[in-house]
Amino acid sequence: MSKFDYDLFVIGAGSGGVRAARTAAGKGARVAVAEDRYLGGTCVNVGCVPKKLYSYAAHFSADFKHSQGFGWSFDQKPRFDWSTLRDNKTREITRLNGIYERLLDNSGVFRIDGRARLTGAHEVEVNGERITAERILLATGGWPWSPDIPGREHLLDSNRIFDLDTFPDRFLVLGGGYIAVEFASIFNGLGAETHLVYRSDLFLRGFDHEVREFTRDEMQKKGVNLHFETNIERIDTDGDAYRVTLTSGETLTVDAVLGATGRVPNFDGLGLESVDIELTPAGKIVVDDRYQTTVPSILAIGDIIEGPELTPVALEEAMHLVACHFDNEVRAPLDLSKVATAVFCHPNIGTVGLSEEAAREKYARIKVFATSFKPMKHTLSGADERCLMKLIVDADSDRVLGVHMVGDEAGELIQGVAIAVRAGLTKADFDATVGVHPTSAEELVTMRTVTRE
Repeated sequence: MSKFDYDLFVIGAGSGGVRAARTAAGKGARVAVAEDRYLGGTCVNVGCVPKKLYSYAAHFSADFKHSQGFGWSFDQKPRFDWSTLRDNKTREITRLNGIYERLLDNSGVFRIDGRARLTGAHEVEVNGERITAERILLATGGWPWSPDIPGREHLLDSNRIFDLDTFPDRFLVLGGGYIAVEFASIFNGLGAETHLVYRSDLFLRGFDHEVREFTRDEMQKKGVNLHFETNIERIDTDGDAYRVTLTSGETLTVDAVLGATGRVPNFDGLGLESVDIELTPAGKIVVDDRYQTTVPSILAIGDIIEGPELTPVALEEAMHLVACHFDNEVRAPLDLSKVATAVFCHPNIGTVGLSEEAAREKYARIKVFATSFKPMKHTLSGADERCLMKLIVDADSDRVLGVHMVGDEAGELIQGVAIAVRAGLTKADFDATVGVHPTSAEELVTMRTVTRE
């Protein structure tokens, strides 16, 4: 008879926490999960899912316009209704919440509504009750962070931007990460006069530089007003609107201001001070290859540890953790060096492996194959839109080190290419693959001329 109430107690019912709870329960473990906000975590409720739905919505304005070159015409100008999108999104998320609830219940996981707080190496407190567990998993995810500027109280964060009462005809986003870039594209596509303000000279730090420059140019073509090397000095109310003063001296009047300046681990009320858990200089939890913290009975996965802050990564970490602790498997650490990702700005970005800059630092000689072209669709649409395809190759081994795309459906295309990069295929393997014609994707297997070495 175990001396603990549970074999595993999970704090946080996001993607990683739910996957770990369900999988461990499937191995026969006694599992409980505590969640004080919503099932499915950031991704389902205020992240990937609603963002992608809004991104879909934002494409239609351009699609309506482009269709005219293919013979379509409209008796009336298409009209966008914010409340329809917002409320349909809410219904879909409610449906997904129900699915997560059933998944946990059908797996035999005991659900607790409330914020659990660590009170010891094997103990938590939730809703005034003390509960013990052989292992405790922290999976509380991240939380938006906003800078301390005058008028900070007027900043919206990415948790609240989906549910505005009215559509902002004039919209400003502060930040240069993927969240900022995506929402700038979304609100621009939905019809708002859109501004993006970023303190550095170019957004999407860490991505391939050519990709960043290409995306900048394409977003500007679509009408997004980009304000680089500047910041917000202060935000003041101006009737029902906001007057935003920039460090450049410019003043903008807008209806909503989104602060997309980063996310931090959601540790509030978690009780980390009650246990001796080491944090990284960036404020994340230190874990080993088995996702054990410096308190071995306490585990951690997802956005609160170092690594890509991506839902599929949290899911992989959950599966790895369960295999190590409940199947007693000895596994090599997860290789996160070739994880594909997408940025759902307009146009989309898809990327896997090394950027050109990272490859130059790591390898003695590389070859870069890159092409920029007008997709076939836009030969009739009349749009001045281009697509970028790029391969980074190790000149000595011929192995493809990185693939980068900017263009329609890049997020969909990159998944299949990620398999090839992870498998270590060579440029010769790409060259020997017959393309699908006519598609933009065939450029990945038809590029033969080295752009630069």
